[in-house]
Amino acid sequence: MPYHLSPLDLAFHALSDPTRRAVVSRLAEGELPVITLAEPFDMALPSFAQHLKVLEDCGLIASEKRGRSRWCWLVPARFDEAADWMEAERRRWAERLDRLEVYLDTKEKEC
Repeated sequence: MPYHLSPLDLAFHALSDPTRRAVVSRLAEGELPVITLAEPFDMALPSFAQHLKVLEDCGLIASEKRGRSRWCWLVPARFDEAADWMEAERRRWAERLDRLEVYLDTKEKEC
């Protein structure tokens, strides 16, 4: 059976790499050309382009050719999906911890 990752899985996979997270951080300040994005990284441009492809394939960034340069920018919708998932998980665990606290208080009073 083939294994297909959901868009959210792909987004978290893309963000698991420190280079890609650094790219996202830089793009949070605004759109940039690829050559400018690549400057701080010690890698060949084709290797850097692979990181951009991963980010673009999962929908975290978009790009377009403008003249002789390719420009990149963030796509907020995919980040919103990830943030919504994390918030739902945070609430679920907070509720579990609240129930545990009530249970432990009850057991403490019984002793």
